[in-house]
Amino acid sequence: MMESQRPAAHQTLLPAIGVGGLAFNTKGQVLLVQRRYPPQAGMWHIPGGRLEPHETLIACCQREILEETGINTIPGPIIAVADRMIEGFHYVIIDFLITLAEGDAREPVASSDALEARWVDVTSLGDYPLVEGILEVIKSGLALLQGSSPSVLTQRSDHPWLFTGKARDDDGK
Repeated sequence: MMESQRPAAHQTLLPAIGVGGLAFNTKGQVLLVQRRYPPQAGMWHIPGGRLEPHETLIACCQREILEETGINTIPGPIIAVADRMIEGFHYVIIDFLITLAEGDAREPVASSDALEARWVDVTSLGDYPLVEGILEVIKSGLALLQGSSPSVLTQRSDHPWLFTGKARDDDGK
């Protein structure tokens, strides 16, 4: 079948590889974007997107964060892996803990796939319609930064499609 005649990956549920970048500034705020397109358009998530052919995971993560927020970053350890089948899409998403390339980050500027981009106080996350499971990813990243999360990713009981490090005060849900 010619390339132009192939159905889109989301139509056949062929898994696409995606990345996400969890970044915190020196104020302890997390970088979030509001999704422009499905799946889960209008919801808030960490910046990220789909791996392109001949692109490494690290390069993809840097590119997607820069495209969506205008912020240069350095991906660090993997903090979560999600195997999502939602709204006709199938994504395997690898989330990285991010270091800001410029030190303290400037204000993000939304573009590309993001409707909005901003630094959000962790205590205010309940005010945002978050993509399911992203709060657990944020908690896992915070725990890793505080030295209280193991490096082993385990399957969560509340989201069987999500694998994160388990924080000491996390009951697995």
